[in-house]
Amino acid sequence: MLIAPAVVYVLYLAFYPAIESVRGGFETPIHPFSLYNYHFVLSTFGTRPILNTFIVTGAALLLQFTVAFIVASLLSKPFKGRSAFTAIFLIPFGVATIVAAVIFHDMFSAYGGYVNSFINLFGFHAIDWEATFPKALLVLILADSWKNTPIVMLILLAGMSTIPSDLYSQAMVDGAGPFQRFFRITLPNMAGFIAIALMIRGISEFNIFAMALLIFPYQLLTTMTYSLFDIVNPDPSYAAATILLGFVLIFAVLIMIYRSKYSRVS
Repeated sequence: MLIAPAVVYVLYLAFYPAIESVRGGFETPIHPFSLYNYHFVLSTFGTRPILNTFIVTGAALLLQFTVAFIVASLLSKPFKGRSAFTAIFLIPFGVATIVAAVIFHDMFSAYGGYVNSFINLFGFHAIDWEATFPKALLVLILADSWKNTPIVMLILLAGMSTIPSDLYSQAMVDGAGPFQRFFRITLPNMAGFIAIALMIRGISEFNIFAMALLIFPYQLLTTMTYSLFDIVNPDPSYAAATILLGFVLIFAVLIMIYRSKYSRVS
């Protein structure tokens, strides 16, 4: 009885909406079970939103993980001013998404943006960051990484703090170099923390919406959730189909990663 409120909360606010989304994805005003919604989503937007979503997710994860790992490695060692540096590095994580989007929109604006003003100081022409997909994608990845890299750093830093320093000392005595210590001590002991960080940020990146909408308010950077924004008003069943399609893609990627890992082990 003591855990009954928590069970009811999870069932009503987690499982019930998920089941309703699955059911709604196959429901139409005419037929209770049909694939029309999925055909509508794919025929309206094609596969480009899916491809864009994977591009944004992969590129943002790579940048966030690389920067977070370097910063976590620095903070794992004691030095003067470490606490102040940590506090400063964590500031972006406390900034609201809409504020971060507005900041980067002003920075990379094609006319009067701070970045173009800085480029003009060196005699170069201003860049229209909204002109092509790669440029707009770069701005979106930089904005999202600036805001979310601190949480990845915290997870990796927690993993590094669990590694006994004696392991590194013994490895140095045995003649292990920096690369050997990294690949044979650091990475194996941080595998669980790395998986948690990538999973948490991967799911969030897969659902990226507000940042793209506020920085570039049109369909240049159409992702799956961006497409959902356009089709949610006519019929919620289209939105349910889009959400379910996203879950299927996520689980498909996870299964492929698990199977490839299992095949290597066996």
